[in-house]
Amino acid sequence: MKIIVTGGAGFIASHIADRYIKDGNRVIIIDNLSAGFRKNINPRAKFYKADIRNLSQIKRIFKKERPEIVNHHAAIAEVIKSVRNPIPTFETNVLGTANVSLAFGNFGVGKRKKFIFSSSGGAIYGDPKKIPADESTEIAPVSPYGLSKFLGEEIIKFYSREFGFKYLILRYANVYGPRQNPKGEAGVVAIFGRLIKIGIRPKIFGDGTKARDYVYIDDIVRANTLGLKRGGNEILNIGLERKISDRKIFDTIAKLLHYSDTPIHAPYRKGEIYQISLNARRAGKILDWRPRISLEDGIKKTLG
Repeated sequence: MKIIVTGGAGFIASHIADRYIKDGNRVIIIDNLSAGFRKNINPRAKFYKADIRNLSQIKRIFKKERPEIVNHHAAIAEVIKSVRNPIPTFETNVLGTANVSLAFGNFGVGKRKKFIFSSSGGAIYGDPKKIPADESTEIAPVSPYGLSKFLGEEIIKFYSREFGFKYLILRYANVYGPRQNPKGEAGVVAIFGRLIKIGIRPKIFGDGTKARDYVYIDDIVRANTLGLKRGGNEILNIGLERKISDRKIFDTIAKLLHYSDTPIHAPYRKGEIYQISLNARRAGKILDWRPRISLEDGIKKTLG
């Protein structure tokens, strides 16, 4: 199959592109390199340095390449940055998703034409009363980033009806693994690991009880691979179904790296969710997907 992967120079999508290529697919990567890195781009992929906010540019690429699948990961994925200034997040995650949807609707080809989208299982649900959250949980984002991902989902569903392509929306837990940028805002495993290795005390925002669900990159790649042939017009949670506290993440990394110091505590940040985990059973039924990598094993792999 011919597949366009947006954001393919970034952490998550570069791993997905690698797997697609390994499986014999023809992969075209679109990335503006604002957050991704050239070193992450598989040399067997065709690469366009382009910005998804530019509709005419994106249309030209899709018209030339005419993919069967688009795997859309290009996004600004920083919660706190979206709270401080939401406009760039909306421009990329909402307008950019509309542009990719339009281009795919006009120039995608084949009977199996499908749009795979990376959404956020944490940011979309906010702080739900019932945990783990399933796909029927009320959408109640507490950050512009979460709202932008939900609006992206609605745009894709709209253009799916307009153009007749299928979609698969994957609502991820917190993804971690090799290639995650340790100098960004997101990615606590990479951030804590780097700081401990260079002898700097990591900072926890809050008292350490703030909890997320996590999922290792290999499990994310498998979901995106299974989704090429399964899951038409579905929205699926992808996670471990566990609430894992910030302190648990710190303690696990500290133990593996033989670090004995304590973390620094700072005030909670507006826009961050306090408690979330995801019910991913529907992904088991639809994709035959279940997480294979435990948190402890995943952190070991990430730290090398």
